[in-house]
Amino acid sequence: MNIKGLNRKTLAWALYDWANSAFALSVLAVLFPLVLRNHWSAADSGADVTARLAWITFAASVVVCISAPIFGTIADAGGYRKRFLFFLALLGAVSTAALGFIEAGDWQLALGMYLLASVGYYSSTVFYDSLLIDVAEPRYYSFVSTLGFSLGYLGGALLLALHLWMVKSPATFGLEDTTAAFSMAFVSVGIWWIIFLVPLLFFVSERHSAIEVTSGAVRAAYRELQSTLREVRKYRNVVVFLAGYWLYVGGVFTIIVMAVDYGKRLGFADQDLVFALLITNFAGFPATLLYGLAAQHFGPKKGIYFALAVYIGACMWGVVMTTFEEFMVMAIIIGCVQGGVQGLSRSLYASLIPPNQPGEFFGFYNMITKFAHVLGPAMVAVTAMLSDNPKWVLLVLIPLFFAGAFLLVLVREEPVSQ
Repeated sequence: MNIKGLNRKTLAWALYDWANSAFALSVLAVLFPLVLRNHWSAADSGADVTARLAWITFAASVVVCISAPIFGTIADAGGYRKRFLFFLALLGAVSTAALGFIEAGDWQLALGMYLLASVGYYSSTVFYDSLLIDVAEPRYYSFVSTLGFSLGYLGGALLLALHLWMVKSPATFGLEDTTAAFSMAFVSVGIWWIIFLVPLLFFVSERHSAIEVTSGAVRAAYRELQSTLREVRKYRNVVVFLAGYWLYVGGVFTIIVMAVDYGKRLGFADQDLVFALLITNFAGFPATLLYGLAAQHFGPKKGIYFALAVYIGACMWGVVMTTFEEFMVMAIIIGCVQGGVQGLSRSLYASLIPPNQPGEFFGFYNMITKFAHVLGPAMVAVTAMLSDNPKWVLLVLIPLFFAGAFLLVLVREEPVSQ
């Protein structure tokens, strides 16, 4: 079967989603919170552990927000995007593997390695996303972008399933106990990350920008960013999109990170919630791929509208949901559009930005993404302070999807003129 837009170059690019999604799913969502609480901070209170995790996550977000646009601008200056991607991915992978060698009780070192791994993970996506315009023609952006997310779902789910097997039955893998299984899991994520980065390094080439930075690269990057901000009227279409994206992806991210907590507050068992997480990711693989193929015919905006409608419906349904079976069905439905809305947002943005400044503009994109990661959780935190009813958490997210969709209507699907 010949799928238009699928070739060695696009597949090599998409495999980086397969590579780093292992960190996102296994480490961010499951391994690090569990090991931090049960191994590195076992003698401390639950509140202390939660605060440490929250503050280190906040610190990583701040670093990425500040550095992403700067990294992007410098990378545009001389065709350095692949090099930046390699070194940041290497930082993330090595730091993740290092977590497997940290002794019990040494939570300070664990938080330090986690900070470096998180910065490597989030910052490397600036350069990965910007390479989309180098590997695909504009008419294939939607398919190729969602291909990455779909492979990320499958790869992350496969490795997490292996990790859960290792933890449940360490002897099967020649490991002494559960602690050794967790250690090996961290190491395996780092190795996985590097192995599947290699195809991108060999088979993806990048365009070299006409922008040159011969000295004082950081100062030049700041000057370039200031110039872009001064000329923001020129990029009004991009700004409108980013405003809408900031709103709706804030809701998407909040549902991702709060789903397990929401299920626990409804009384569902831990093992059931992890199982739901796995099933959601396995369902997301084919669904996201099909989503991208459909978007080639109907356009990315229509695909995003459909996904936002699903999120609104899921939030409303979640208010009256009572059983784990309902939770599973809702999780699968969301999993079918979660990768699609993120992949199509990336492809739509790629079609709007100036082609000679992908690093800088995707630096802004990733900065807005990290700011969005603060918006939804902050709304949830305020809601939780005002009401003990967990179902209000879903209701306050609905306006984010409506407002984001409204702003998306104002976005013209045409490239920015130079």
